[in-house]
Amino acid sequence: MRKILALFIVCLLAVGMAACGNKNDSAKSGAGKDTTKSGEVFKIGAIPDQSATEMKKSMDAVAEHLSKETGMKVEFVPSVDYAALVTAFQRGEIKLAFFGGLTGVQARNLVPEAEAIAQRPRDAEFHSVFITQADSGIQSLADVKGNSFTFGSESSTSGHLMPRYYLMKEGIDPSKDFDGQPNFSGSHDTTYKLIESGAFQAGALNEAVWETAVKEKKVDTTKVRVFYTTPSYYDYHWTINKVDSETKDKVKEALLSMTPEQLSGLNMFATDKFVETKNDNYQAIEEVAKELKIIK
Repeated sequence: MRKILALFIVCLLAVGMAACGNKNDSAKSGAGKDTTKSGEVFKIGAIPDQSATEMKKSMDAVAEHLSKETGMKVEFVPSVDYAALVTAFQRGEIKLAFFGGLTGVQARNLVPEAEAIAQRPRDAEFHSVFITQADSGIQSLADVKGNSFTFGSESSTSGHLMPRYYLMKEGIDPSKDFDGQPNFSGSHDTTYKLIESGAFQAGALNEAVWETAVKEKKVDTTKVRVFYTTPSYYDYHWTINKVDSETKDKVKEALLSMTPEQLSGLNMFATDKFVETKNDNYQAIEEVAKELKIIK
């Protein structure tokens, strides 16, 4: 009987030691893991519609401001094109993006929890401008028919979607009525350079980029002129990805707190402040995109 009792006690001790060993092993295996994700980088992006140099300068300044105001590590990550930014946003790699109207709609369709939170005041009444060579004789949208033409990026609101919409309202089908198929320059600054060089007879671009180019004498206005400005529409805005409400509120407040002094010299934005916006403001953009079959 004593032998059986002793054997039972030994078994209990063995089981206890094994349990302790497993507990210690578990503790060791969890050591060093960042379960709070406190060290995660909050990555931001923007549609690449201007020069890479200017975009990096402007977006790095925003990243620095967000880091200071939110306490997070914020980093600007460039995108090769509009579609790449939307894809990175869908994957959750980009947490905050400065989209155009169309790309913002595309991103929020893919991530329903995403939210438009801030824009420039001018984005509530944004415009596209149509430009041409100074001596082309083009005076109206109707005159563009039969001439060579360049849009900006295919996914651009101000460089493609809205210009195409207003051309079609004028009875001009870009796929049939130009001299050859329309070109897609990829960016607004490239568009005005193509017109200036004579590569194309007309084109359309972002009004703010055009105004900055004229102001800074980056475009020769003796060679290029505006012949039509579209009616207003909502366009550029900041959209935040699916994040917790505290993070969203901190990021939104940080953007809205940027001062004219901080934004001066950041030509990418051409504004002195950001103001609140909401998803519903871009409903008209979505409807136009569906009408033109750019999105489903």
